[in-house]
Amino acid sequence: MPKTAYIYVPSPSRENLEIGLDQGLWGWRPSALARAGARQAVRSLSEGDFVVLGHRGPNSRVAPGGWANVTLRHVIVTQVSRPYFTDSTPVWPDDEYPERIGVDVLEEEQDVHGAALGTDAMEALRLSANKQGAAVLQSGIAAVAQLADVLSSAPAHPGDGIVDHEGADSVVAKVLVRREQAKLRKKLLNGATEAACALCGRVLPARFIRAAHIKRRSAASRQERLMMANIMATCLIGCDELFEHGYVYVNDNGTIAVSPLSNTTPDLAVAAKALEGRTVADHGRHSAPFYTWHRTHIAS
Repeated sequence: MPKTAYIYVPSPSRENLEIGLDQGLWGWRPSALARAGARQAVRSLSEGDFVVLGHRGPNSRVAPGGWANVTLRHVIVTQVSRPYFTDSTPVWPDDEYPERIGVDVLEEEQDVHGAALGTDAMEALRLSANKQGAAVLQSGIAAVAQLADVLSSAPAHPGDGIVDHEGADSVVAKVLVRREQAKLRKKLLNGATEAACALCGRVLPARFIRAAHIKRRSAASRQERLMMANIMATCLIGCDELFEHGYVYVNDNGTIAVSPLSNTTPDLAVAAKALEGRTVADHGRHSAPFYTWHRTHIAS
């Protein structure tokens, strides 16, 4: 059965939190894991288990259950991408934190009320706050599923779907990543009811437009996933799939080229050929490295 680890990060550790998330790592001082089975708990985490990090909460020196109705200013839901290991390579500025796990960020939310995670999860985070940020484990993923359900209560759009999150075999993980996609799409469209596809140029109702990662989300860092230079508007009438699977790619000069991969069937080749030679909208120096990555890793 999958597990969920709850880790509280105090306000003064904000820089360490940002560095860890950007690097896809979390670590502990040996002293923080030297008590009451804390190290064993971290060692028991397997790839795919969930890790919920809470940041900027109230005073944790309260009675059990005292955090049930409080608000955490920042909650990050991650999955373990690399189980427990030790490494003294410098990452954080104030200490080594050599006992580490690798994490993949699925979702970040601001101002999360205790009701969204549930009493048990909030109590686990309170306990972690009182244990120097040691991980407090719970079996199952009920709290993460509950949070995903709360966040997904907003109306969905066809363009909010994802196709490039490798390893998201968990329905809950897919819901959380879809939430990220919805945020990016909202930012891309900026309230517009219609938009042009960056590849074919057709102007379509917003529901037909996806905020597509140029460099695949599964290969991008946390920062790269959220950079608008790594996002382009692609239509759901074929262009999104043609680019996603490398049937077409973008040259250094911003023009679309056809990959040999498109020769799988004659009709697929015709569809890809229709985009050949077009100039991609908003191609520039900031997005160029992402198109290079796509051309090198997906279309070749």
